[in-house]
Amino acid sequence: MEPIISVSGLRGIVGETLTPLVAARYLAAFSAELPPGKMVVARDGRPSGRMLADVARGIFAAAGRDVIDLDVAATPTVGVLVRELQAVGGVQISASHNPPPYNGLKLFQADGRVLPAQVGERVLAKYRANDPLTWVGGDRVGQVELRPEYIQPHLEKLLSLVNVKQIQTHGFRVLLDANHGSGAVLARPLLEALGCTVEVLGAEPHGRFAHPPEPTAENLHSIAGHMQDRPLDIAFCQDPDADRLAIIDENGRYVGEEYTLALCVDHILRHTPGPVVTNCATSRMTADLAQRYHVPCILSAVGEANVADAMIASYAVFGGEGNGGPIDPRVGLVRDSFVGMTLILAAMAMRMQPVSALVDELPRYEIRKTSFALPREKLPDALDRLEKKFNQAQPNRQDGLRLDWPDRWLIVRASNTEPIVRAIAEAPLAEEAEELCAAAKVVMTQ
Repeated sequence: MEPIISVSGLRGIVGETLTPLVAARYLAAFSAELPPGKMVVARDGRPSGRMLADVARGIFAAAGRDVIDLDVAATPTVGVLVRELQAVGGVQISASHNPPPYNGLKLFQADGRVLPAQVGERVLAKYRANDPLTWVGGDRVGQVELRPEYIQPHLEKLLSLVNVKQIQTHGFRVLLDANHGSGAVLARPLLEALGCTVEVLGAEPHGRFAHPPEPTAENLHSIAGHMQDRPLDIAFCQDPDADRLAIIDENGRYVGEEYTLALCVDHILRHTPGPVVTNCATSRMTADLAQRYHVPCILSAVGEANVADAMIASYAVFGGEGNGGPIDPRVGLVRDSFVGMTLILAAMAMRMQPVSALVDELPRYEIRKTSFALPREKLPDALDRLEKKFNQAQPNRQDGLRLDWPDRWLIVRASNTEPIVRAIAEAPLAEEAEELCAAAKVVMTQ
């Protein structure tokens, strides 16, 4: 059984679909696609990560490449350091928000972004072809350099985005939920540099999560309770590899991941107008904000690599995905929870308002997400039936099928990482969004 593979990496259950041999073959295929040069390797703290890092170091060294091992580091930090250290590529060992039995390999190219589709497809073809591997002689084996907790280049880029002294004067009280992933390695020093008093939950990056790792309202219920017990200004909640950020306001209200991007976009566009990019499954809050500030909003296909492609093509000033992944090109073309923290604190300081007030000023919609099983070969006909059913909506086949009405939308697409179909809808009322998702399931599975 093959692991779940996308254009920028793979993930699977360790010992089942993701074994040392699978990892070795995949990383060897990646190495074979790159020019000569050194590699960066890091992991998100899961117990299986060290074993997979050993595999990665061995494969790259055996191919004659020097390796810089960051040990535990956030995914966006890997992106920054690939570029800063002039490596030809990098690997982050992480399964993102998946449960503890999973792990994965996320691949980076020399410009510090995750592999785009064109390169990723070539790596995948080499992996599936199972080509014979070519190794160097013993005198040319690459060397490994350990640089644990090497965060300074990423930290400096983040601090350069904002007026640090202005934020420091407010002395914000922040709760950070790193959930025993990689986030606290950078988040604590970042927040302290911004003058915050920081309480960290799950600081130790051992990967034994205190709650399910996806930062959803249900999974963060206990964190919201912490906000009600003490005087805090905001809670930042990260996924294990720290490329996603959810927010809880000072009243203990779960604000969620969709608002992370919108808050950042609103702050950026107040001072730096220009194109913004989101994927086609992200809340229309960002599109509404772009309209408010008279700038273009470009919708890409789902996937971080697709958002980055569209940002480059449109010279975007900002971008991201609605799963709590803001992307600031001044830092890198990688989803970055630390960008979200930095810009949201800057907005609170500059406008002298609590985060709850900033959220309440944003356009408001209700988004609902569901999934259901559908054989992949039946998907094209099912999408045709759905488009015919809702023929009054504006269709878009960029990624699955998106249907747009003046005040709501529905998108149905095959998952990139799981054998399911996802339906996502957004409308002014929650029940309206739920009705769209339910109707999609009925029409497509009939």
